[in-house]
Amino acid sequence: MEALENFLVAFSDTAWGLPLLLLLMGGGFYFMFYSGFLPFRYLGHAINVLRGKYDDPNDPGDINHFEALSSALAATVGMGNISGVAVAIATGGPGVLFWMWVSAFVGMATKFFTCSLAIMYRGRDTNGHPEGGPMYVVVEGLGKKWKPLAVFFAVAGLFGTLPIFQANQLTQVLREVVLMPNGIATEDPFFWNLGIGITLVVITSLVIFGGIKRIGHVAGKMVPSMVLLYMVAVLYIMFTHVDAVPDAFALILKDAFSANAVLGGAVGAIIIAGARRAAFSNEAGIGTASMMHGAAKTDEPIREGLVAMLGPFIDTLVVCTLTGLAIIVTGTWQTSEGNGVTMTATAFGSSLPGGIGSYVLVICVLIFAFTSLFSYSYYGTKCFSFLFGAKYKHYYNYFYVCTIIFGAVASITAVIALIDGMYAMMAIPTMISALLLSPKVKRAARDYFKRMKEFREEVKA
Repeated sequence: MEALENFLVAFSDTAWGLPLLLLLMGGGFYFMFYSGFLPFRYLGHAINVLRGKYDDPNDPGDINHFEALSSALAATVGMGNISGVAVAIATGGPGVLFWMWVSAFVGMATKFFTCSLAIMYRGRDTNGHPEGGPMYVVVEGLGKKWKPLAVFFAVAGLFGTLPIFQANQLTQVLREVVLMPNGIATEDPFFWNLGIGITLVVITSLVIFGGIKRIGHVAGKMVPSMVLLYMVAVLYIMFTHVDAVPDAFALILKDAFSANAVLGGAVGAIIIAGARRAAFSNEAGIGTASMMHGAAKTDEPIREGLVAMLGPFIDTLVVCTLTGLAIIVTGTWQTSEGNGVTMTATAFGSSLPGGIGSYVLVICVLIFAFTSLFSYSYYGTKCFSFLFGAKYKHYYNYFYVCTIIFGAVASITAVIALIDGMYAMMAIPTMISALLLSPKVKRAARDYFKRMKEFREEVKA
């Protein structure tokens, strides 16, 4: 097991080198400037689309704009926001948060392009059902000769979207915050981890075998409430440590460009750490969100791109920032020996009154983790369907739920390394295809906003 862990860590570290950083961050800056900051200039219109103002039940697709964003957020607003941020600060210091912000900002432009393309170049599976995602963008947009790149994405997607990180961290928080403090699971942690893993398999199976419509419905109900509950809890922590908030921001900015105490003092390393955790958190440029938004009921690619760009804003600029500030203002990042979700639990437990902090976090973790577990299965089945045919895609879910048990009993180091490495592999086809097809998105955006302007003028007349 140790040899496998070392291999996965080496694979992940190699994958997340300078070339990938340039592809993700450099590509994001390119999208931002190439579009003339277009996505950011139409935030109001994006919100109107999200509210359903332009919904047409006769449009092709499976779920509406709100359900598409909720389902994508169900995967991104998850354990990456709670434990992923803690892992980032533990390994890279508070300055990592600044580079997560930068990555999220350019990630909004990236998601606008990649998710617009997911609708623009929707393909069809072997059953004739319309499907979206980077593999279809590659084949439909770049041509059949590029299919090996699409296959490369789908293979990486089979493993990059596994639920092992969510299962690992959910198991950890249940054991260390709920069971052990009450004198349960103090011995033989493997047995208890296995039991929790089996329970997660049962609950997850009840939802994911119902398909994307059930996933979208469940996510649409759970995501808003989970974000609200988490924000209220963290804002309370901010309020009780209000004097420390300015110093926390100052520390983040200072550490972002010095990194004296971490990663050997290498600023480049801390930038990579921030980009890795932001990619894990909001998945901009990875391609998973493109698969979800590709299922939206719309025939206007630009509309879905605008809705999708709200994801990194909500996920990283809001939720991850709140988590990071809670860890920093409470001093947990310096005093806690825990890593991942345990560090965040310590921050909650030390700040919320009546000892309820840890249990509030458990509730948030349960919702975050389960919505991620539900949504990730959809990504894997789409990749499996592309590779082996739609009639066999349900077999992937059996493999998917079995890996939940592996995640529950494996070390967090091995789990993060595997997912990080596969995310890096998924980003390569996603970003290459988006960069090559970006002129198509720009032309479509000009046409779309021209039509919207003409429509408004007709209404006024």
